[in-house]
Amino acid sequence: MTTNRKFIISGGGSGGHIFPAIAIANSLKETYPNCEILFVGAKDKMEMEKVPAAGFKIEGLWISGFQRSLSPKNLSFPFKVISSLKKAKKIIKNFKPELVIGVGGFASGPTLYQAAKMGIPTLIQEQNSYPGITNIILSKKVDKICVAYDNMEKYFPAKKIYFTGNPIRKDVVQINGKREEALKYFGLSADKPVVLVVGGSLGARTINEAIEKHIRDFYSRGIQLIWQTGKKYFPQADTAVKAVGENGITATAFITKMDLAYAAADIVVSRAGAIAISELCVVRKPVILVPSPFVAEDHQTKNALALMTNHAAVLVKDVELEEKLMHEIIRLVDNEVDRQNLINNITQMGVEDATMAIVSVANSLLK
Repeated sequence: MTTNRKFIISGGGSGGHIFPAIAIANSLKETYPNCEILFVGAKDKMEMEKVPAAGFKIEGLWISGFQRSLSPKNLSFPFKVISSLKKAKKIIKNFKPELVIGVGGFASGPTLYQAAKMGIPTLIQEQNSYPGITNIILSKKVDKICVAYDNMEKYFPAKKIYFTGNPIRKDVVQINGKREEALKYFGLSADKPVVLVVGGSLGARTINEAIEKHIRDFYSRGIQLIWQTGKKYFPQADTAVKAVGENGITATAFITKMDLAYAAADIVVSRAGAIAISELCVVRKPVILVPSPFVAEDHQTKNALALMTNHAAVLVKDVELEEKLMHEIIRLVDNEVDRQNLINNITQMGVEDATMAIVSVANSLLK
């Protein structure tokens, strides 16, 4: 097998794009130990920090999204596109990749467009159930498209689509046999239900406010809580928890041992990012999804609806949190049949070997 392959992976802007990109890169390294991988991201975005931290080289393009509202920032957009197209072409000519993979985000547009135009094999990995405009445009140019949801032929050419699922963090979803350790780690009791609340690594203000408002309901009903608040909200949450007594209720700015949090949980409350959902499908827990209303093209709502229509998750809208979230938590705590139905249905949607499936599709494009 030829091992001195050269790959470009482009995209980023958020963890939902960067994590799959790094996971794919690591799998390519496993398959081709001597391969060279170059990332192409957007200057001043988080990939410029996260990718080197993962051990890979990265080049930055001067690119950002077009603002949907009237904004002075849009005046520079055409110049950014022209600049990024020129730099992407130069990077590709100098690096000479055999394959270019796009994971979504602003930088993937110019990079994949130029690679396809130059006749280099191209592949998109689309994480969401509703693709962004960049990938919809690129789908007409690229060779193959890896997806994580059914019915994506509504957006992409059907003959290019491969169902692979989304890459997930293996260390996070390996929870079998860890419940006893998890309960001990969080200081929880085995004879009371546990609810895990995660709003993403930065927390989610509206979820946090709804939990704080009902904190006494958790305490009075004997429902234990693992509450990831994010850094900004933690002091306020910590004060609220101490006011009712800390027995069985844990607030933390960030959960470092996510596998133990999943292992301890009987019910999970989460935002509906594509990667978070992919992990939840594999850990097989009853889940209440609260889509963020602030995500481009309302991706999270569409991701959550894909599960809800399969009776694999409960959906609570962000604007209804204070009114409905605690009601749904209590309903699931009290209804074992509903919980089991959710587990059975979400299990059907889990894909554990997505990264290798994506690499397999990538291999098929190599000469």
